[in-house]
Amino acid sequence: MPDQKTPPSEMIRVPTALIPAVKKLSKLHRQGHTIALLQELEELITQFDSKIDSDIAPSSLAVKQLEEKLETKLDAITKKLEQMERAMVSGRYNSTRPRRQVYSHQQPQVELLPRTNENLAQRLGVTPQSLIAEREKLTPKEFISWSRNRDPMSTAWEYHPNDGLYHPVK
Repeated sequence: MPDQKTPPSEMIRVPTALIPAVKKLSKLHRQGHTIALLQELEELITQFDSKIDSDIAPSSLAVKQLEEKLETKLDAITKKLEQMERAMVSGRYNSTRPRRQVYSHQQPQVELLPRTNENLAQRLGVTPQSLIAEREKLTPKEFISWSRNRDPMSTAWEYHPNDGLYHPVK
């Protein structure tokens, strides 16, 4: 079986004056904010020459190619995150290491969506039946605490009977 290595990242030289703009664009790209990325690109271009007629229309070929590249990269990132989540839930991720120190800068929050019995059970490393059993035997407050202790990101969950989903507690 051949050794599967990830390809090295592609590095390019950027003029010093453009470094802050490139960092901002890179951050938007990594976070998947396509529209904001396109707007920032257009603003950057107009800063250099406001007389340029840039073709950043959603129907332009350049935008379509960029969208395809972004979708491909986002799909790859999503797959990697799913693999990591499965590894954490299945116990392959070694959680005996000390947690990282919290830094003073605020990290971007990832918004968690409501989950079904099956999805939350997988995330918490239990069966859907045991998740329901815990929810039914514990008070809502106890269930929130129990779910927080089982969640890989220490997120608490509460059940909403009106839609039958578990919602993250903020």
